[in-house]
Amino acid sequence: MLGVPASGRRGAVSVEAAVVFPVAILLLLGLVVGGMGIFRYQQVAWLAREGARYASVRGAQYQQEVAGAKAATTTDVYNNAILPNATAMDPTSLSSSVTWNKNNAPYSVSSSFEKPVGNTVSVTVTYTWIPEIFFIGPITLSSTSTLPMSY
Repeated sequence: MLGVPASGRRGAVSVEAAVVFPVAILLLLGLVVGGMGIFRYQQVAWLAREGARYASVRGAQYQQEVAGAKAATTTDVYNNAILPNATAMDPTSLSSSVTWNKNNAPYSVSSSFEKPVGNTVSVTVTYTWIPEIFFIGPITLSSTSTLPMSY
């Protein structure tokens, strides 16, 4: 064959590989860590929904109708709905807040006897995620879920 001898190309392949392989590995590592970040955010959003569901069905009416039951507090929502479902998450980096728009009863009637207004509960879950690549700083993930009081 005419052209460049085969022994001259061996060095070119090594140089090309030395340039391409680190870039390819960095891109692959970025995809994996980015996917883990999306997974953590979805987990935080799911925890907020679970906390809101737990709080919405355990309000003042739940306490009245179920013998010996107590209405859910912020601590109850965290300990019974959020923390048990936070698998593979650092509990020291996880926090939540629960707010009721009026009170924790399903409906309230104003003093002017208008039609009842439904109450809602909002649960916000915040998680400080430290990516597996240590040269990226901590990222705060937060999600809020609002549901009507329904028990």
